[in-house]
Formats: sequence, C-alpha cells, structure tokens
Amino acid sequence: MSGLLEGHLAVVTGGGSGIGRAVAKGYAGAGAQIVAIDTNLEAAAETASDILKAGGEAWSFRLDVTEADTCRAVAEQIEAKIGTVSILANVAGINRRNHVTSDRETVAGDWAAILDVNLNGVFNMAHGFLDQLRRSQGRIVNIGSIQSFVHTSNSVAYTASKHGVLGLTRSLAAELGADGVRVNAIGPGFVLTPMNEAARETNPDMMGNFLRHTPLGRAAEAEDIVGPAIFLASDMSAYVTGTILMVDGGYLTV
Repeated sequence: MSGLLEGHLAVVTGGGSGIGRAVAKGYAGAGAQIVAIDTNLEAAAETASDILKAGGEAWSFRLDVTEADTCRAVAEQIEAKIGTVSILANVAGINRRNHVTSDRETVAGDWAAILDVNLNGVFNMAHGFLDQLRRSQGRIVNIGSIQSFVHTSNSVAYTASKHGVLGLTRSLAAELGADGVRVNAIGPGFVLTPMNEAARETNPDMMGNFLRHTPLGRAAEAEDIVGPAIFLASDMSAYVTGTILMVDGGYLTV
C-alpha cells in the first residue's frame, strides 16, 4: 500500500499503543506524515521514533482528548509547526467492565469516564481539527466496535459509547460532505490489545465466548485494522462516507 497516503498529514489519537500505534505505523508506511497523540507522551514518542527509524516523518504530542480546549490548542500548534491535517484517526478509547447492577458509585464513575473518552473525545478532536479538515477536504476515521450494534452484559457504558460513535460518524458525514470531508468508522471485533489484556487473563471464558462466535476462529491483532484504516483514509474510498467497515472476523454474521 506504499504511496496511497503520500502528501497527507495524519493525526492518530491513542497512538502510543495497540490499534493506534499500528494505524500510525501503517499510515506512515503508506506515505503519510504522522502525528502520534496519546495521554502517555513517552508511548507516543516511541511510536514516532519507530516511524522515523523506518524512514518516515513523525511527531508526538501529549493530549487528553476529553479536554476540548486543549484539543483546539494542539490542533493550532500542529498546523503552525508541521502543516495542515488531512487525516484524523480517532482511536483513543478506554473500557471498564462492570454490570449496571454493580455498586452505583462505581458504575456512574465508569459511565462518565468512558463516555468522556470514547464519545466526547471523538467530537472534541473532530471539532478541534474541523477548520483544517474542511480546508484540506480531509477524512476522519473513527473506531467503533461490534458493540456499535450488539452488547455484552458487563459493559453498558462501552456499548453506549460505541453506539454513539456510529451515530456521530453518520451525523458528521451528512453535515461535512458538502465540504468534501469524508467521515467513516471501523468496527473491530475482539482485538488483542493492552486495553483488554487484564480481562483476558482474569476471564478466559469471555475470550472463549468471543472466539466461538467468530467464524474466522481467532481474535484480531492490531495490525488487522491497518488495511481498512488505510482504505478509508485514502482515495480508494473516495465515494465512501457515513459508513462503518466491520473488521470482526464475521462476528456479526452469526
């Protein structure tokens, strides 16, 4: 896929690990300049360093996507120091598994935190970079989930947030299409990332349930998301907007 993103400047949130790191490296391999963003600056800098060592161009910023004012400020810094952003990949996300019937204070706190990162964070970034994306006729790639359509019994907030990401994706696509901005989402199935490592270790039954429901019979690696992310960011998908590309090993077909 070399050259598909030549001439683009891509911002990738959650770029310090997991899917975000894989997408950042994949975009770089396709020719884009990369800005890796994460709450963990050291991790984002490591991603940027890997890209530089591979011959690409990359920068790193620390940013909490829940802070709307900071998102706008960082957007201005990036344009002033590096250039106009034409690809925004909203990958940053969190999950905390508990039941709605669990301790009320815990559930309420987790609800607020998860919605703030997974949904408000997508809006904050899209809004912060909106002027640049309109000028560059850019593209936004959001990370949804199989839980944009289905639920599990211990992740009410995560499910709600990913339903919200799909709705926000469609709303932004409908409004920004006239400006030439395309907005799409990717719906991963179960991906082996640091975010769910503890859950996999403490709840092997959960992993088994996902795999039994997945026709391809395996969990995804972060790299499985890269090809779809490049497709949606490239001119190969020039007439694609407002949709979600499922990368779930067939989970939703069963």
